[in-house]
Amino acid sequence: MATREMTAAERSTWNIDTDHTNVGFSVRHMMITTVRGQFVGVSGTVELDEEDITQSRVSVRIDAATVDTRSGQRDEHLRSADFFDVASHPYITFESRTVRKAGKGRIAMEGDLTIRGVTRQVVLDVIEEGRGVDPWGGERVAFTAETKIDRTDYGLTWNQALEAGGVLVSDEVKLVLEVQAVRADG
Repeated sequence: MATREMTAAERSTWNIDTDHTNVGFSVRHMMITTVRGQFVGVSGTVELDEEDITQSRVSVRIDAATVDTRSGQRDEHLRSADFFDVASHPYITFESRTVRKAGKGRIAMEGDLTIRGVTRQVVLDVIEEGRGVDPWGGERVAFTAETKIDRTDYGLTWNQALEAGGVLVSDEVKLVLEVQAVRADG
């Protein structure tokens, strides 16, 4: 991707606000219900090009040990070598590569998602939800992003066959990110 010189007025930097950001996932369990979870340890930056959104960039780091599905036993299993292997791969990361307009108010952000040391390209469907100023004068922006991945592409292959057919955990995982960021350079 070609890079051009940016002025401070054109590019703004925003820090992800962990307290107001949710990185959630959902996966089918026994092929009859959906289990949802989230990661609460999220940090990163958003660099917005106010003149040309396609020149914007995003960098996100998720603490894999902060996985929370409201079941302590399941969360420990997810942290184990069967799934995220947080002892060897403590972080999940996303680095944007390209951004393109995808209709009114939408962008498609392609980037590298790394889970368990495996990097694959994904495309996030992103919507800017709005901007505002908080009671302390901080300028904020919010985005929602969604994608689906095949967990086996990242080495998350543990599963168990069911007696009646099918498997315990689906391969498809839906990711939903609700991100709020505060302007760092304003």
